[in-house]
Amino acid sequence: MSQSYYSFSSYLKKKFKCRVQRISLNAGLNCPNRDGTFGFEGCYFCNEKGFVNFDNSEIALDEQIQTSLSFFKKRFKAEKFIAYFQNASNTYAPVEKLRAIYDVIKKYPEFVGLFISTRPDCIDEEKLDMISAYNDKYDVWIEYGLQTIHDKTLEFLNRRHTFRQFQEAVELTARRNIKTAAHVILGLPRETRQDMLQTAKALTELGLSGVKLHMFHVLKETEIARMYEQGKISLLSEEEYVEIVCDFLERISPECVIMRLVSNSKDDVLISPKWINRKQEVQRKIEEEFKKRKTRQGFYK
Repeated sequence: MSQSYYSFSSYLKKKFKCRVQRISLNAGLNCPNRDGTFGFEGCYFCNEKGFVNFDNSEIALDEQIQTSLSFFKKRFKAEKFIAYFQNASNTYAPVEKLRAIYDVIKKYPEFVGLFISTRPDCIDEEKLDMISAYNDKYDVWIEYGLQTIHDKTLEFLNRRHTFRQFQEAVELTARRNIKTAAHVILGLPRETRQDMLQTAKALTELGLSGVKLHMFHVLKETEIARMYEQGKISLLSEEEYVEIVCDFLERISPECVIMRLVSNSKDDVLISPKWINRKQEVQRKIEEEFKKRKTRQGFYK
C-alpha cells in the first residue's frame, strides 16, 4: 500500500476502478436507546445534528438520493455510489420494512454498495439473511457501533450493550459473507493507552473487514457536554491523538480497511476539540508519525 494504512479510498479504487462516492441517508428509523426500549437519553456523546447530511427524516429517500447524486456527480465527477444508511440504528425495524427501505437503491443503477450502520443488539439471523441477499449485486457492509471493548466504558457512555453482544453480532454476520466494520472512539474518558490497544488487539482477532476511528469529542446538547463544562472529562490533544492512532493501527491487521482516521463535526454543533475538523492536516501528521517510526498498519500484529 502506498500509504501507511489501508485507506477506504484505496479499497474503493481497487474494487471498482473508478471514483465511488458514499451517500449518507436517513431512513427515518429510531434507536432502542432513545425510544424508551432501553431508555430515552441515548448515548451520552451522540447528537446526530453534528454529523448527518439529512437530519430531517421527513425528506423522502428518493429525494435524498437524487439530491446527493446530482451534487456528487457535479462536484467530484463520481461515477458510482454507495448508499450509506447512517442515522440512528438501521436494522431497528421489522424485516419487511427494512427490505422496503434498502430496496430503494434498486431504482438507481449508479449504486454499487449498501452500507448499513446499526447497533450490535439490533440484529438477528432473519435480518441478516435478508441483508445477505443484496450480496449478489452490491458490496454489502454492516457497520456496528462498538466504540470500545471495555464494558465499564460502554456503561459510562450509556451504550446499553456489551462487547459480548458485539462479538455475537460479528460472528452471525460473518457467516453470511457480509463485511463487518466497527466504529471505535479513541480518547474515551477513563480509558488508558493500554485499554485502547486492547481494543485493537480484540478487533484484529475477530477478523473485521473494516474499522472506523473517531476522536472523542464534545457536541452540544449531550450529557458529555454537561460533564465537559463541569470539568469532569478531558480530551486528547492533536499530538496525543496522532500518536495513539499510530499505536492502534500498528496492531490492526493490514487487510482491515481503515474507513476513517478521524471524525469531524459541523462547526455549529461541535464544542471541542476544534482541530478534528482539520482532517487533512491530521491525516498528514499521522502519515508523518508513521514515517518517523518506520512502521505501518499491522506492524505489531
